[in-house]
Amino acid sequence: MASMPAFLLVLLPILLYMDSAAAQSRGGFGFKATLTHVDAHAGYTKAQLLSRAVARSKARVAALQSLATAADAITAARILMRFSEGEYLMDVGIGTPPRYFSAMIDTGSDLIWTQCAPCLLCVEQPTPYFEPVKSPSYATLPCSSPMCDALYSPLCFQNVCVYQAFYGDSASTAGVLANETFTFGTNATRVAVPKVTFGCGNMNAGTLFNGSGMVGFGRGPLSLVSQLGSPRFSYCLTSFMSPATTRLYFGPYATLNSTNTSSSGPVQSTPFIVNPALPTMYFLNMTGISVAGDLLPIDPSVFAINDDDGTGGVIIDSGSTVTFLAQPAYAMVQEAFVAWVGLPRVNATPTDIFDTCFKWPPPPRRMVTLPELVLHFDGADMELPLENYMVMDGTGNLCLAMLPSDDGSIIGSFQHQNFHVLYDLENSLLSFVPAPCNLI
Repeated sequence: MASMPAFLLVLLPILLYMDSAAAQSRGGFGFKATLTHVDAHAGYTKAQLLSRAVARSKARVAALQSLATAADAITAARILMRFSEGEYLMDVGIGTPPRYFSAMIDTGSDLIWTQCAPCLLCVEQPTPYFEPVKSPSYATLPCSSPMCDALYSPLCFQNVCVYQAFYGDSASTAGVLANETFTFGTNATRVAVPKVTFGCGNMNAGTLFNGSGMVGFGRGPLSLVSQLGSPRFSYCLTSFMSPATTRLYFGPYATLNSTNTSSSGPVQSTPFIVNPALPTMYFLNMTGISVAGDLLPIDPSVFAINDDDGTGGVIIDSGSTVTFLAQPAYAMVQEAFVAWVGLPRVNATPTDIFDTCFKWPPPPRRMVTLPELVLHFDGADMELPLENYMVMDGTGNLCLAMLPSDDGSIIGSFQHQNFHVLYDLENSLLSFVPAPCNLI
C-alpha cells in the first residue's frame, strides 16, 4: 500500500473516528427508491437535453476505451472515476440520525462517496456537507480492512485507510474510507443499513460533480449491491424527454413478474459475461442486429471481448445515454437506415449531436416508413420502440440515436427506456420486458 502523499497530510484533523469492529454480514436488504434525471426540471429544451446527455456519454465512452489498457492502478482509478459521470440521482440518508443527500447512481463503478465536513476543499452541492462528528455511528476503517484493499489505489496514514479518485485532470475527490449507517428507500420500504463502507471526501475539486456524491452499483466488493448482500436490482426508466421520475427496486423488490403488471410481451433473459480486465461492469453476449427484419452481416468478433487486453465487448450501462456501437457494426446499421429511409441525408459536422440524420419533414405527398430495430443477445431479442432509436435534433432533422465507437459497444439508457430491466447477479442474468415505466 502506498505511503501518504504530502497533499493529503491536511486530512489529519478528521482521522479521529477509528472503528475496530468488522463489517457485519447482511442478510439481503430490499427497498424501493425514486430516481431523478440529472437534468430534470432544469428548464432545458429537448434539443438541449439531448446535447448535454450525448456530451456526457461521449466523455464516458472515451474514458472506458482507455480503461482496459491502463498501465497501473492510479491510472485506472483516474479513468474509472471519469467514466462514472452518470445520469440518475437517488436520495440516500447517511448517519445517525440520517441526513439526506442526492447521489448519482452508476452501474459502471463501485465506490460510494460523498463530500464531508470539515471540508478542506470542496465543490458546491445542493445539500450541506455530511458532518461525521454529528453521527455516533461513523467510524473510519483501518488500513488492514479488506474494503481498503478493494480500492484501486489505497493509501494509508496512521493506520487509517485513505482513498483518492479522479475525474480527469482537473477534478478529484479524496478522504478517508469509513463505515456508516445508510438509509435507503421511500415510505414503507425505507431501511437503515449499518456499517456501509463509503468514501468521506474532505478534499474535492473540479466542476464534474452532480448531486452530492456517488453510489456505485457495479459488481465489485465496494458497490452497494455487494455490500448489502442483495444481488439483484431493477429499474424502469421513464421516457428521456419527460421529467417524470423513475423507479428503482433493490433486493426482494426487484422482480419483473410482480411489479410489471402492465408490461407487454414475455420477460427475456440473457447471461452476463465477465471481462477480467473490467470485472465491475456488466458485459453481455451480443450476437447481432436486425434492421427491418433483416439480420445484418456483422462479424461476431465485432461484439467479442479481446482475450489479450480486455478491449471490445458489449456493456449495458444506465450512465450512458445513447448507444455506442463498434465502428464496423455502426457502419452497417447506418448503411441499412440510409437505404431504407430514402430521405436526403444531412452531412454531419463536428458540432452535430448525431451523424446519421435525414432532412425532415419529407417532401409533400411522401410517406416515410421507418425500419424496425432489434438488438440480439444470447437467448434474448430487444425489439426497440421507434422512440428509443429515432429522435429530432436541434435543427429539426430526424436522426438515429446511436453513435460509432472505436472500441467496444455500450447499450445506453435511451435505448432501454420504458423497459423494466433486472440485474440478477446471483444467477448472472440480465432480464427485461417492455413496460410503461411512468405507471410502475
